[in-house]
Amino acid sequence: MRRAVCPGSFDPITNGHLDIIGRASKLYDVVHVAVMINQSKKGLFTVDERIEMIREVTADFGNVEVESFHGLLVDFCKQRDIPAIVKGLRAVSDFDYELQMAQMNNGLSGVETLFVPTNPTYSFLSSSLVKEVATWGGDVAHLLPPTVHRALTERLSEK
Repeated sequence: MRRAVCPGSFDPITNGHLDIIGRASKLYDVVHVAVMINQSKKGLFTVDERIEMIREVTADFGNVEVESFHGLLVDFCKQRDIPAIVKGLRAVSDFDYELQMAQMNNGLSGVETLFVPTNPTYSFLSSSLVKEVATWGGDVAHLLPPTVHRALTERLSEK
């Protein structure tokens, strides 16, 4: 079985994330979406909420498994016998950081990293930017799956 992981915080998952996960799901038999747990960072959505949203919006792919992880991504990969990490690259600035991470991960465990260029439609997109624009009343509906957009709108209205 060809297996890969798409890691991230996904707070919330965007259409850009979905594009990368969907493309990876065509290349691999199983794609693990690993939702990072960062104790020092308070997300807008809990890890469990993010996992549920991701499961819902990736269900049609049929070969995506979603779970959380804490610690080194290479340990997550070793525990599940995953030989590859799939990362989307939006710009040259992403490449500089991601190349360092890929080289470190490979040096630590032999795990390979596959870089996938982001669809130009989503090249500017990040969860942080979506949250900021939505907080100030900007329309981000076209950047998120409909169920995620509803959850974001509801969460921001609670604040």
